[in-house]
Order: sequence, then structure tokens, then C-alpha cells
Amino acid sequence: MLNLQRKSDLFFETIPSYHNDYLDVGDGHKVYYEQYGNPNGKPVLFLHGGPGAGFSNSHKGFFDPKLFRVIFFDQRGSGKSIPYAETGNNNTKALLSDIECLRSLLNIDQWYLFGGSWGSTLALLYGIKYPKRCLGFVLRGIFLGSNEEVNWFLYDIKKFFPEAYEKFISYVPPSFNNNILEWFHKQLTVNNRSVNLKAASIWAEYENSCSSLDYVARPISGENALAISKIETHYFMNDCFIPNNFIIDNIKNVSYIPAIIVQGRHDVICPPFKASMLSNAWDAAEIEIVEDAGHSAFEANISRKLINALHMIK
Repeated sequence: MLNLQRKSDLFFETIPSYHNDYLDVGDGHKVYYEQYGNPNGKPVLFLHGGPGAGFSNSHKGFFDPKLFRVIFFDQRGSGKSIPYAETGNNNTKALLSDIECLRSLLNIDQWYLFGGSWGSTLALLYGIKYPKRCLGFVLRGIFLGSNEEVNWFLYDIKKFFPEAYEKFISYVPPSFNNNILEWFHKQLTVNNRSVNLKAASIWAEYENSCSSLDYVARPISGENALAISKIETHYFMNDCFIPNNFIIDNIKNVSYIPAIIVQGRHDVICPPFKASMLSNAWDAAEIEIVEDAGHSAFEANISRKLINALHMIK
């Protein structure tokens, strides 16, 4: 059922989801979810990045719809979840609770977790808290939620993508050059819609443009960028609501559960040293470093490795 018209001739032809709905998780939030593929297939939870990015139909192409029952959902404030771009009552603990509510609602006893970037963070945290619910993990572009990683994103990508960084930093007053995160957070939360949207477009373009091996300026409108920009800065301002070194210190909870980690060698969004650290601490994990790739799941050899990983668990 492979669609040879898709880029890299890798992705599966997508079909309509067989079920979609909203789950009221309380705190004024309703999360949007879809069930995709084979209702009797192996259950997989797809965890999108950001935080705040939402999932897209293009993500469905990773999964053979004959083999997998894939649960896609937009995390609080993201995608089609409502209210859009809302940061109130939006934190990591709440997201983990939402996942468990969704699992219970759908009567899934155990499932695989598939996630990249922030999606890998959330998968790891869920596994640490609910190891008995996890059959295995397919993870990409590891992000452990540390200040070290956030500061790399804010200050050190310039060493590799100076063009993108110069455009990004040109929006920030010189007095805030050493506190970029605070500046953007203020711009994204001030009660001025035009200011919010301008800051959102600058933040999202910076991240988007640095996501692949080859630098390409990828402008994105403020409306489309608002959730990821506002929610990311909210999480980063709060240390991602994760205690320091929490994931590595507690990875023993899932040490026996198989995992495949796919990591681009030239990923400047989530540099590979954290993926290596995680792999070394996780007995049942295998890591595959992709030499000719950056951060994006849609770079050809990243996509190939992810699809191969899914076929190893089928």
C-alpha cells in the first residue's frame, strides 16, 4: 500500500481516520483526537512536538494502516484542541493525565509510543510514570527538557545557522540579547494581538528554518505559529515543568522496555549528545545515528529509519 507518488517513495498512502472526537479533560480544555488505521491493529500513540505543534495528516504516512491502530491527539492548546494557544492549566503533569484519560477512554490496555522532539520527552515521561502501559518506544530527535538544551536553542544554533539566527535576534532589543526567552514570552502574552502574531511568526520561522540539514528560510504566519510559539515559551519559562535530570534519573523504570532512538547527526534543534546519554542509560534501547540528517522527521533517511523501526515492532 506504499504510495510511490510521495517524497522518497517511503510513506504509506493515507486514508481517512475512522473516528475523531473531543475529550473534555477539565480545566477548560478539550483535546482533539483521531483513531487511524486498523481498529484491531497494534495500538500506537503518536506524540507531536513543540510543545504546541499539533499533529498533521502528513504524520499518518509513517504508519501502515493495515497493521496499526494509531491514536493521534493535539495536546492542550495545540492544533484543533480548544481553546487554541491556551497556556492556562497547560503543563506537563496535565498532558500526562490527558494521555492516560485517552487510553482509558479508548479501552487500550497497552500501546507503543511514537514521538519526536518534545514528543520524545512526553513519551519518556509517560513511560516513567506508567511503564506497565508501554509495549515499546520509537523516538526521534531526543529532547530531555533541560535548561542546557533550551539555551542551546536560544543562543548556540547561531554557530551552525547564522543567517537564521541573525534574523531571529534582529527582532530582540539589545537589552534583552541575554534574555531572549523572557522577551519573546512577554511579546507572546501581552494583550496586543498584532504584537503576539509578529513574535509568533519570528519564533516559529527560526525553529522551522533550522530543522533540516540544508538551511531553508521557512516563513510561517503568526496565526499558524501562535500555538507553538506561545506554548513553547510558556513551557521553557517553567523548565518544561520537569525537575532537573528527572528523565535520566528515572529511566530505570523503563530499562527493560525496548526502544529505538533515531537521531540526526546534524540535528541543531535537539543535538545528538542527549540521545547518546539516554541510550547509554537505557538497557533495552538501540540508537541509530543518521549521518545525513538534521531534526525533521521528513528528511528521507530519518523517515526511512522510523518506518523501519515500526516494522520491527509489527
